[in-house]
Amino acid sequence: MESGPLLQLQNVSKRFDSPDSGEHLEVLRGVNLELTRGASLAIVGPSGSGKSTLLNIIGTLDRPTAGTVVLSGRNLSSLTDEELSAVRNEKIGFVFQSHYLLPQCSVLENVLVPTVPQKHRRESKPVVERAKQLLARVGLAERTNHRPGQLSGGERQRVAVVRALINGPELLLADEPTGALDAGSAAELTRLLLELNRQDGVALIVVTHALDLARQMQRVYELRQGALIAQ
Repeated sequence: MESGPLLQLQNVSKRFDSPDSGEHLEVLRGVNLELTRGASLAIVGPSGSGKSTLLNIIGTLDRPTAGTVVLSGRNLSSLTDEELSAVRNEKIGFVFQSHYLLPQCSVLENVLVPTVPQKHRRESKPVVERAKQLLARVGLAERTNHRPGQLSGGERQRVAVVRALINGPELLLADEPTGALDAGSAAELTRLLLELNRQDGVALIVVTHALDLARQMQRVYELRQGALIAQ
């Protein structure tokens, strides 16, 4: 295993400029954060505070206006878009409030979507077996051939978690993962995320409005006026 922290954010800022008015909105201001391997943390804050923007920067879906993001010892600022895509596919798993499953594909096919850029993996028996094992682990062994429309909301979100794990990421990013679920399904998904973090050593960052979920992470931060403040 590599030494040093898994993730480091150093003075990360994000500004959105308006080409019409010439004004700009500074969403993130000098954010610093360090996450060790296998750790968990939650980011809370009001709507519009920049939580999802920060998560997108960590997940290489967006670039900061200033500052650096280092993942597994690599400065992401120095990477090309193609290299960032590879990092995103191999190192990071994403779970969103909406599951974003493909309705025309089976559960198993949806789980295998992230392996598409790696053709040799997608067509190999081990990756299909891994997908089936992960689905069995989350209680969906009998659902592999079902379509998303045949599943409950909680089941669809569990499929989304398995899809996020299929490439064996070091970091799992969850943006309001329980936001669209009823209380029972939300509790079940929370247990799953914590199990993956504690038993499998997958580092976990959760953006959430649910304080009961946030408090189960090892650390909680609030994003307030663009700054990340430890709680």
